[in-house]
Amino acid sequence: MSHRPDNAYNIADLREAARHFLPKGLFDFLARGTEDELSVRRNRSKFEDIVMRTRVLVDVSRRSQATTFFGKNSTMPIAVAPTGLAGLLWFDGEIALARAAARAGIPFTLSTASIISMERVADEAGGRLWYQVYMMPDRQASLQMIQRAKSAGYEALIVTVDTPASPNREYLHRSGFVLPMRVTPANSLDVALHPRWFFTVFARQLIKHGIPRLVNYPGQAHVKITQQPGGKGQKGRPRSDSTTWSDLRELRKIWDGPLMVKGILHPDDAALAADCGADGVIVSNHGGRNFDSSIAPVEALVAIVDRVAHRVDVMMDGGIERGSDVGKALAIGAKGVFVGRAPLWGVSAAGEAGATRALELMRQEIDRILAFTGSVSVDALDRSLLHLPPGYGAMPSLSPVARPEVTLAVDSRPTVDGLSASVA
Repeated sequence: MSHRPDNAYNIADLREAARHFLPKGLFDFLARGTEDELSVRRNRSKFEDIVMRTRVLVDVSRRSQATTFFGKNSTMPIAVAPTGLAGLLWFDGEIALARAAARAGIPFTLSTASIISMERVADEAGGRLWYQVYMMPDRQASLQMIQRAKSAGYEALIVTVDTPASPNREYLHRSGFVLPMRVTPANSLDVALHPRWFFTVFARQLIKHGIPRLVNYPGQAHVKITQQPGGKGQKGRPRSDSTTWSDLRELRKIWDGPLMVKGILHPDDAALAADCGADGVIVSNHGGRNFDSSIAPVEALVAIVDRVAHRVDVMMDGGIERGSDVGKALAIGAKGVFVGRAPLWGVSAAGEAGATRALELMRQEIDRILAFTGSVSVDALDRSLLHLPPGYGAMPSLSPVARPEVTLAVDSRPTVDGLSASVA
């Protein structure tokens, strides 16, 4: 197909356009998972296992997808998920994605691993902006990012907690599309075979901004993508495998806006996140890109909704390729759904227009779900409309988890410096 977004009739069409446009290494970075890619396939198959019951002779002529996230209106029950390095897919890709989300009337989440600063996105895209952060070994460095996001006007914070170790993406090591990126005969040939991408994306980036940098990381991690993040001896992006629930409790004291915890798959962890003051949990296995033996988010969703939906907003991502997937998640009990790869395929195919097309396709498909299920609003979707396989999402027994004991030095909201001292 051509790269005209109006020639795309589903997300798969945009994916195919992206496949032709992007170097194979970059396409694989988006499309594939980790190790044997069992989790990527499971994410899809578990959605396909769920079917829906239609309802008929219901007046759905005024059906609406409008909802609210944390007290603010959204035109659809979706948000754009945090995804790194979008600026390598399309020139200023993060801004293109944020503008498409603003045009669609939904939130956009900027990733810590973006190559465009959070300030530029806020200034040039506008709309409803959320920020995603990884806690780093240096807690003060994490707090610097969070303070920047607050100063730039980001309204919600998402803490991703499912990456205590670097994922084993063997195919990326073979292609050289890893951080730090290196030039190899294989990826040099790959780029040479995709001249349109090179001249319209990478060459423009080099001319206008230089070699891409992880501009939202502080300190030693603020490096070019060809350099080792985190300084000497650090492998991959700096992450902390020592982060605990106590850190989340302390972070709650600093961030006074909506706080979400991303990467939850166990109902006990969802309850702990609520105990720590989170406003929402995101049921996610990182799109199948981290732990290859992971349960699929949609099959984890039932038990988590039943456990904590009365306390926090439950959202999810992973395996979303159709509006029907969104409808199934909402019917289980999710408040909303994050879409990651779908708008990335769009932005890779045609920039902002492609991302806009991806979100419009989602809107059209969700609208059909409402019509066929006799639902006048997304709140009307419930489990009576679903046929779930026997035992689906069941948790035969919930293991007891000791709640963390946290002693706060002060009762009032601590300063950033005070928090750094208490959790370092």
